[in-house]
Amino acid sequence: MKPPLLGGIVALIVVSVDQIAKGAVLSRSDQVEAHPEPLTPFLDLTLRWNRGISFSLFARDSAAGEAGLVALTLAATALLAWWLSRSRSWLPAVGLGLIIGGALGNAIDRVFHGAVVDYLDLHAFGRHFFVFNLADAAINIGVALLIVDLLPIQWGLVRRFDQRH
Repeated sequence: MKPPLLGGIVALIVVSVDQIAKGAVLSRSDQVEAHPEPLTPFLDLTLRWNRGISFSLFARDSAAGEAGLVALTLAATALLAWWLSRSRSWLPAVGLGLIIGGALGNAIDRVFHGAVVDYLDLHAFGRHFFVFNLADAAINIGVALLIVDLLPIQWGLVRRFDQRH
């Protein structure tokens, strides 16, 4: 399978699973908004509406602000898709697919809900760090894969894998 196709499939999977998970959370929104449900000792299911970008930075409450964030997301996604189309290795292709899928998942939320649906509350030792969603996790993992792809230590391993497939 060519790397751009692999990245496209990863993006489709991320968008699909992200929207299914958000739909499930929204179907129980009254319960999880009022009473967060523990999933693990450090992760709760809760509902938060993020009107900004990562970690609620640049929050916008106006329709124009939301439209601007959607436009910015789509422009960045187009650039990432172009990068993906030129990818020759599976590692950056998967990373780009994760980022594209996560960005599109959050953009869909902005269009249909006016904000991003966040539902995973990470906490430990009495501190709550942030509330995020599957799309956010995919974006972060995708960025990490792109960083790993830049590391000289892994070049030989990835190149050998690509040559066999």
